[in-house]
Amino acid sequence: MFEVICISFAFFFGLAVRQVGLPPLVGFLAAGFAINLVGPSLGLPSDTSKILHYVAHLGVLILLFTVGLKLKLKQIAQPQVLGGALLHFAISIAVFTPGLYYLVGLDWNMALLLAIALSFSSTVLAAKLLESKRELAVFHGRTAIGILIVQDVIALVVLAIWSGQTPNIWALAVFGLPLLRPLMYWLLDFAGHDELLVLMGMMLALVIGGMGFQAMGLSSEIGALLMGVLLSNHRRAQELSESLWPLREIFLVGFFLEIGMSGLPDLEALLFALGVGIILPLKGLLFFLLLIAFRLRARTSFLAAVSLSAYSEFGLIVAAVVLQDWLVPLALAVSISFLIAAPLNRLAHPLFARLEDRLQRFERRTIHPDEQPTNLGTADVLIFGMGRTGTAAYDHLREQGKLPAGLDGDTYKAKAHQEAGRNVVFADAEDSNFWRGVDVTTIEAAVLAMDDIEAKVVAARSLRAKGFTGPIVSHALHEDHVARITEAGATHTYLTMYQAGMGLADRTLSALAADV
Repeated sequence: MFEVICISFAFFFGLAVRQVGLPPLVGFLAAGFAINLVGPSLGLPSDTSKILHYVAHLGVLILLFTVGLKLKLKQIAQPQVLGGALLHFAISIAVFTPGLYYLVGLDWNMALLLAIALSFSSTVLAAKLLESKRELAVFHGRTAIGILIVQDVIALVVLAIWSGQTPNIWALAVFGLPLLRPLMYWLLDFAGHDELLVLMGMMLALVIGGMGFQAMGLSSEIGALLMGVLLSNHRRAQELSESLWPLREIFLVGFFLEIGMSGLPDLEALLFALGVGIILPLKGLLFFLLLIAFRLRARTSFLAAVSLSAYSEFGLIVAAVVLQDWLVPLALAVSISFLIAAPLNRLAHPLFARLEDRLQRFERRTIHPDEQPTNLGTADVLIFGMGRTGTAAYDHLREQGKLPAGLDGDTYKAKAHQEAGRNVVFADAEDSNFWRGVDVTTIEAAVLAMDDIEAKVVAARSLRAKGFTGPIVSHALHEDHVARITEAGATHTYLTMYQAGMGLADRTLSALAADV
């Protein structure tokens, strides 16, 4: 009965909210509250919370492991990451603590703990939304995830201080983890491409990273993340992440259901959640101003701040240990923040386009080195997205005597291509500032090789707006994307899997003809 109710409610609520343009996870939250309300009348057992918590925890660990696979340790050591996270935490505490003391009537210790819980941003929501938009690897996505990691470490310190739990002597083994990297690389090469690859990912995320770190008195969440980071430079890291995608999505449904099912609020809890929901924009505003202070451009600061504008599930972990009386109000506050942040993230790019003139007034005169203007050189073909598809297109065009230039929103990927001798620069196709400064007069053709449909539409429209009249060639992952890309200005659009099938058929016919 438990599985029937949870799966059915999650599916139909997720389907309903998607019809109005909201992410399904908003529906999963609503489904959790609905199950909490009507579950007993439907015969739902009263002891299901432990089961759901276990499933939700697995989803969080696998998600953080896959996030780690796309991270580089030096990303966290950036001034805007460490400085932004620590300053935001300090300012939030300084504002929230006296506010809760005087307005809510809490004692100073309780007010401080509650302020700490509210100062964190949601790692799960930000990672999921950034990945759904293919923005985990771009500059603002990496900045946001780096800040979240620092916040998670702060949460661990808070739990250790107030809960009395301290790492045991075996925690020193963490410093030896880099020594395991060669063995982990060998296992990843040896695991193949099938179910053993999935099992290896689960072993690292759940067994070594999860249970292993927990046994040492450390956070299982940080353990799963670190396991992913250790493998992030491996050539098969992306394949491992993709192999875990279905499991992660299913388990994460349990996470969002658990938040909704954490309890039914009373009037005081509802008023508290609405109050902290009203001041949620201030959380994002503070992140925006801090990132601007670290010389990031307005666009990067805005997109990163929007990603960080939700209260954290780590706040619930803190509450479960040291603020049990506030667990339901905090769960409701987190749910409300998700309802606000999810659609806001979905509209982040068009929202910035409308506010761009106002927000750019805050920019500093000196720009972060990773956000300098783009120079295409003498290129005659422009390739957007330098993943496997874009790289293959680049190399083939160069072999045919063309002078291609590649663009990618991942600074590390762009630098790797530069070191390999390719003319690739860091640029985001959805960045209006890039389009204002780039010169496309020498460009004869453009290739849209990125996966995100919105980025393709923006790139095609922007090229036409710049007066580009040459062919725009794009691949498409789904049939319903073809019309959107064509309408935006693309002249040739191909369904990737369909074309791959045709290519296989042509090779088959050629092989048959050769045998005759």
